[in-house]
Formats: sequence, structure tokens, C-alpha cells
Amino acid sequence: MAETIVGKRGTVTFLDVLVALGWVHEKNVQRWQQGRLDPLSTVTSTGDAKLLEAAQLFADWGRDRFNANHEPHVSATRDRRALRFTARDTDAVHLRYSTDKPRAVKDQKLPDLVVLEAKSTFECAECRGPDDFLMIDAGEAICLGCADLDHLVFLKAGDATLSRRARKESGLAAIVLRPDPRRRNRTQRLGILVEPDALERAERQCFDDEELRARRRVKDAERREVLDVKFQAQFAAEIRSQFPKCPADRAEAIARHTALRGSGRVGRSAAGRALDERAVRHAVVASVRHEDTDYDAMLMRGVPRQAARDQIWPRIDQVLTSWS
Repeated sequence: MAETIVGKRGTVTFLDVLVALGWVHEKNVQRWQQGRLDPLSTVTSTGDAKLLEAAQLFADWGRDRFNANHEPHVSATRDRRALRFTARDTDAVHLRYSTDKPRAVKDQKLPDLVVLEAKSTFECAECRGPDDFLMIDAGEAICLGCADLDHLVFLKAGDATLSRRARKESGLAAIVLRPDPRRRNRTQRLGILVEPDALERAERQCFDDEELRARRRVKDAERREVLDVKFQAQFAAEIRSQFPKCPADRAEAIARHTALRGSGRVGRSAAGRALDERAVRHAVVASVRHEDTDYDAMLMRGVPRQAARDQIWPRIDQVLTSWS
């Protein structure tokens, strides 16, 4: 797994391996970086001992082959504190191997600062005042004033070019998210906080080249459509490679569904775009679950999700075996 990642990206971290193996979900990595989880091992599918053992194997694997960097992962909070994988971290869990020379700490890409939309009942843990936004710091919710971010202005999501330029112009910026009350550990991106002067400069830039960008959007849409068709064909071919007896039209349907741009499905994940074997299998299993079993009907009858999945697994296994 690590060999594949470093071959494609030129760099790999132990965290990349954990995500690729499915030991930790990307959503929980985001919560960890935002300071809402500590340590990360509380949401991994393995205990501390096994995680640290895997980290040591990772360290041994790349020691004599790649350039190493042991800089700790840091949080997306105002103090940029070092994050913990386990209660007793070692250098191995923060290890980054690269085919290039190690970069200086100042050149390492830090996670974005993250701010959450506050509920009407929100009260800052430090000043006890209300606010429209909050930041999680050391497990406590504080207002933007106490986080030293109250001089920033909010730019609503919707204009990608304006947001990108404002963020580039701003010396300090933060992403604004809204927790989804219907889906645990899920968030919706509302916009960004940027410096007022940066927003003004970005708006002027967008006004000056609006016509050019309009023509470019048309061309980009055409290019993305071609790329999407090509990727769906590659995904369908990978399905047929893993499951040779899967009907061609079914493989194509699965590929179209899971690789739909903007869907958030496994085909659009980093592993899916890399045609990772586990991601492809996950897409096929999801399709069989919904198309070839009574899973959806069971959910409508009120059967708990995990119980329903356990009951239909023999049928899924039967279909996958017949396609293998």
C-alpha cells in the first residue's frame, strides 16, 4: 500500500497508509485535525498496540529507501499544536517518506484553520459571550474574538474563483463549516473567513477578467466531460478485471454511479480515482447491496442498518462469487 502511494505522489505518511487500509475514515481525520478528537486511535479499527506495531513496520519499510521527515502532524486550531495518534506517540507514527529531499518545516503544508457555525445558544468557553462562529481549541468552543480571528470577514461559498483569490491574497484565512445535524461527523462547507483588504483585491481581479473566465468555464466543462467518460471506462474495466463474470453493462452502470463528479461516492475519493482495489470492490459491494438484495426494503421496515447489512451479506457474497 505504501509502495503504491509513494510511487504516485512521491511522498507517503503513516496517516496515508491508515486511510488507505481503511483503519481510519477520512472524516475522522478531519475531526482529529480540527481538534475534536484526541488521540486519533479512539476512532481507528485497531487498538494502540497494533497501530504502533504497524507504524514501526512502516518505519522499517522505508528507512533505507527514501528520505525521511519526522515533523509532527499539527492541528487546524489557532495554536497549531502537535496531534497525537495514540496516548503514547512515537516518531514512527509521524513519519513522512519522500522521494525528494526533506522540506523545511516552514515549507510543509499545514492543515487549514477550521471555524464552525455556532448555534444560537453558543457561549464562548473563555469570555462567555455569543458569536455566529466558533473554533474548537483544546476541546473547548471559543468565539472568534478569543481565537484572534474577529478581524476577518465572511465570504459565502458559491464563487470558487473569488474564494480562491481571496484566500490567496489573505495572510490569515479559515474555512467555515456547518455540522450536519442529520449525519454524524459530517459537515457542510459554508465559505471562508479572510482579511477585508484581501477580499477587495480579489473582487477587483474577478471584475477585470470576467469575460475571459466565462469562455474558460465553457472549455473546462467540455474537458471535464471527456475526462469523466474516460475515467468511468477505466473504472468499469477495473471492475471487470476483479470480477470477470460481471456483466459489461452492469460494470458500466456501477462505474457511472460511483464515479459521478460531485457525488461524494467512493469513485470520487482519492482511492477511487487511483483505481485502488479496495475502493473498486467497495463500489461493487454497494451496488449489489442496493440492486440485488432486500437491503433498501429492510431499512424502510425499520431494520437497523448494521443488522440489515449482516442479514444480506450471504447474498452479496453469493453474487460476488458468481462474478469472480
